[in-house]
Amino acid sequence: MTALRIAIVGPLAPPSGGMANQTCQLAGLLRQEGIYVEVVQVNMPYWPAWTGRIPILRAPFRLVPYLLRLWRTAGRVQIFHVMANSGWSWHLFVAPAVWLGRFRGARVVINYRGGEAETFFAKSFFWVRPTLLAADQIVVPSDFLAEVFGKRNVATTIIPNIVNLSLFSPGDRSERSTVNAPRLVVTRNLEAIYDISTALRAFALLLSTFPDARLTVAGSGPERNALEALAREIGVAEAVSFTGRLDNADMAALYRSADMVINPSRVDNMPNSLLEALASGVPVVSTNVGGVPYIVQDGKSALLVPPGNPQAMAAAITKLLSEPALAQNLVRTGLLSVQRYAWPKVREQWLSAYQSLTNAAFPSSEKRVSP
Repeated sequence: MTALRIAIVGPLAPPSGGMANQTCQLAGLLRQEGIYVEVVQVNMPYWPAWTGRIPILRAPFRLVPYLLRLWRTAGRVQIFHVMANSGWSWHLFVAPAVWLGRFRGARVVINYRGGEAETFFAKSFFWVRPTLLAADQIVVPSDFLAEVFGKRNVATTIIPNIVNLSLFSPGDRSERSTVNAPRLVVTRNLEAIYDISTALRAFALLLSTFPDARLTVAGSGPERNALEALAREIGVAEAVSFTGRLDNADMAALYRSADMVINPSRVDNMPNSLLEALASGVPVVSTNVGGVPYIVQDGKSALLVPPGNPQAMAAAITKLLSEPALAQNLVRTGLLSVQRYAWPKVREQWLSAYQSLTNAAFPSSEKRVSP
């Protein structure tokens, strides 16, 4: 019996993001289990670099090498694990991977992660459906996405995201700031769908009650200049720090220094930032969009507010800062709930999914790795 060989097709950082994080993390953990893993990166840098600045040229200069890598890799593995998202990335990267993998005899797993699935399917399901049906298995990370697929009679398996509990863990709470000078953090990419502007406006409202509060925005993206301009416009620039993209170690340290994590997104599925905050023992205020209410319960493991509502967000932040017993209850419940996203739990689910598709040899349970 041959050993299991898997290709994971997906993005890698930079730019940083949830799917890139999960691609890298899953590949590394499977390798530690003794499984052969190749990563086919969908967002390889343009070569030559100057082609990336020319719209007409850059698509073929990325797509043709990508298709060649897919073709070569599909001949070496038994399983194509394709990370999938909504929009043009589906048509340009996911569909070719599924059909090439199938043509070359690999079993295909579509691991769909797009928080905008409902909108995408409403417009494009006629074109998406044949590729979905060509896959051997469709895996989603949340009940939220399972319901979106279920409405279209597409069966899915739920396997959640992975959070590294050895890296993201509660720190020494004795060094945390006082309630009069709370440290708030937002850890999302600076893109329109994550609505960082609402977090800034909520913070501006908070400063009337907590004038010494500070907000750190950790992430990179095309909205940075506009967000910095907004911070100046509403008078909070002196109290807001934009750090840019942080690596995992610095992000973990940021969580441990925080009094609260704010997630203002308008669209979401299973945000890594939310899982990392829970694992770090930090109270969370989040919008109640997409898959978020499937991860946390309002009033039990987080406080949830409507999207695009800075007044409601500021009120929830104030409530947690004013009621430390409630904040601690949220932290305790969050720490318990996040255990189901640890690798020892998720490992069994992925190996079971792979095992259902191939007769290749699998690592024994004694090789478990607890990140």
